Amino acid sequence: MSGFVIAVDGPAASGKGTIATRLGRDYGLPVLDTGLLYRAVGVTLARQGGDLGDEAAAVAVARRLNPARLDDPAFRTRSAGEAASRVAPYPGVREALREFQRTFAKQAGGAVIDGRDIGTVIVPDAPAKLYVTASAEARARRRMLQLQADGEPVTFEEILADIETRDARDAGRADSPMRPAVDAVLLDTTEMTISAAADAARRIVEQARGRWEQSRA
Repeated sequence: MSGFVIAVDGPAASGKGTIATRLGRDYGLPVLDTGLLYRAVGVTLARQGGDLGDEAAAVAVARRLNPARLDDPAFRTRSAGEAASRVAPYPGVREALREFQRTFAKQAGGAVIDGRDIGTVIVPDAPAKLYVTASAEARARRRMLQLQADGEPVTFEEILADIETRDARDAGRADSPMRPAVDAVLLDTTEMTISAAADAARRIVEQARGRWEQSRA
């Protein structure tokens, strides 16, 4: 790793995606939302008439995935999130997507990568690591508003149940990604506006960048 890499981890709807995007803008770095990779696998498999419970089929889709086509609006729907949570636990799917993520992180100038196991598995030596979290209720409220703005008729109760189910599914995995790296800085955004959360994240990253630059001097 030659550039300044920022790893942003955390559960769904914690605000990590928006924070990662703003950090990328502030530091002039490319941003990768790794959750979209898993959403793309799930949605693509379903479009092909495949079974989300078929690990071999999911792995085959992951190996053929074209990351250049991640701007499909279907990858950001509620159903896409559920599909992602079904295929993401498969070891073969995760392995198929990890090489792309690691290559993205190796760009000369650096990168911002957000996901669930970035600081622990993808770039464990990243100079800056954040673990962005929030209460399940706060995350459900944010996700509901986002989906409603996109025209999806959802309720708070439905989204909260989805989030709690996904959290429980992740927590029950032997290789659960829902844990911060030991050297990650925890950022709880439950009571924060997105602007306040982004400002807090920037301060954390500035401190990390200072240490990184000093180590290279």
